Amino acid sequence: MIPAAFYLYGRKGKMMDGKQEWRQRMLNQLRQLKAAEKEMYDRQIAAHLYRWPLWQTARTIAMTVSRETEVNTLPIIEQAWREGKTIGVPKCDPRAKTMSFRRLESFAQLEKAYAGLFEPIEKQTTPIDRDEFDLIIVPGVCFAKTGYRIGYGGGYYDRYLPGASAVTAALAYSFQVMDDIPAEEHDVPVKFIITDQGVLHCER
Repeated sequence: MIPAAFYLYGRKGKMMDGKQEWRQRMLNQLRQLKAAEKEMYDRQIAAHLYRWPLWQTARTIAMTVSRETEVNTLPIIEQAWREGKTIGVPKCDPRAKTMSFRRLESFAQLEKAYAGLFEPIEKQTTPIDRDEFDLIIVPGVCFAKTGYRIGYGGGYYDRYLPGASAVTAALAYSFQVMDDIPAEEHDVPVKFIITDQGVLHCER
């Protein structure tokens, strides 16, 4: 259950308005991040991730192909391949608002699809069942220290994660992590956040 302090707005409509405000404000801040700073933070986040024991022991990892404002996951995916790990990337069904994951073995197996995301080409990839993952890296725009997150508004991960046995984590710049953010009962928090300052174990 979400603590009462997280309900920053009285009605659901106002809650959603609040989330949109937080999302837009953080996206604006991310767009202002200078390229050199972003590259430095990305390297720091990746270094903390590679030293994290749960990364080192994970054999099958779910991860998105990053967008411009997100922590760059391309070198992270390449590192996972070098370590012999299996990477699954999401394929969205925008009509059903659901997603599945497919095994990615080459960036050539990607195509630009829903909302400008790079997704796996179905004819060239094979599905990975949710129970096969050891680690699911969940994207987001801003986060609370308790693991709750504001994503891009589609709700795909909040529908996918319930019942998953994998460890959940997020990659974020330290300024994306707040004490509190608006959250709703159906929101699914992550257990860890890896930032440029280290690994945060989220507690609720």
